[in-house]
Amino acid sequence: MRTHKLALATALSTVLVGAAYASPEGHGHGHEGQTGMAQGHEEGMNHDTMGGAGKMFLEKRDIDGYSVSFHVMEANEGMNHGGSHNLMVKVEQGANVIGDLQANSKVIYPDGSDESKPLMKMGDWFMVGYDLKSAGKHQLMVLFKTPDGKKHFGGVHYGE
Repeated sequence: MRTHKLALATALSTVLVGAAYASPEGHGHGHEGQTGMAQGHEEGMNHDTMGGAGKMFLEKRDIDGYSVSFHVMEANEGMNHGGSHNLMVKVEQGANVIGDLQANSKVIYPDGSDESKPLMKMGDWFMVGYDLKSAGKHQLMVLFKTPDGKKHFGGVHYGE
């Protein structure tokens, strides 16, 4: 149990460092003006992750006035929450993280098959694992329900 907590803390700190590294202010990769998947999709921000954890992906989308961060990392051994990669989603409005919401995710794989899973809350992020090892573009989607009862939907593409 203690080892699991330590591994979880390490993974979350990697996420936070990676998010700070990929922020528009500190790294020049802003995606302002993009809303939804259909409007001017640009390739995701792929960086070599610090510490040898493989490739990292972080992309933000404006969904109905909420800033939604989509973060994908290869899962470290023992930290694969249901797949080869961990999908993490954070929803913000202004400077506030919206943590009191219900969220589900869906991936459409390059071969056209799809899979849906609920996201589990981990700090400011919601997380789930998917097998994203296959080559090609994966469509990553999130549906979240805010405390006011409204549903919001959007997503990004991950991969080549």
